[in-house]
Amino acid sequence: MIKICYVCSGNTCRSIMAERLTKVKLKKLGIKNIKVSSRGINANGENITANAKIVLKKMGASGANRKSVKLKKIDPTSLYVTMTDAQKKILGQGKIISFSALVGNDISDPYGQNEEIYLKTAKEIYKGIQVLLEKILKYEEIL
Repeated sequence: MIKICYVCSGNTCRSIMAERLTKVKLKKLGIKNIKVSSRGINANGENITANAKIVLKKMGASGANRKSVKLKKIDPTSLYVTMTDAQKKILGQGKIISFSALVGNDISDPYGQNEEIYLKTAKEIYKGIQVLLEKILKYEEIL
């Protein structure tokens, strides 16, 4: 079993979108041996944002409510995928990769922005998910 945990600041936008979009992609591919979750470095139990829910539904993923979950400790058996290089540095050592290593740039925080910005962010995340899954499925070294 491969475990992937997406990490952002508050776990109300980017990381939860990455989690749910990855689950959709894995289901389409028929892959069952990858477990996906998400956490926030500064999460404090807020709900997923309204625009994240709208965009997730438009992209075929669940837009259900969920409280944000704080990242409390690093599981050495999980691969952590951060939205920014700065977040990667905060997490420190371990199996950690940032989206900039996958797609060449950090994933900007859409929090408080309009639906169009959320959709753009979700599409950037999806591009990174595709690269990540290709690397995992080809057994390439990504760290």
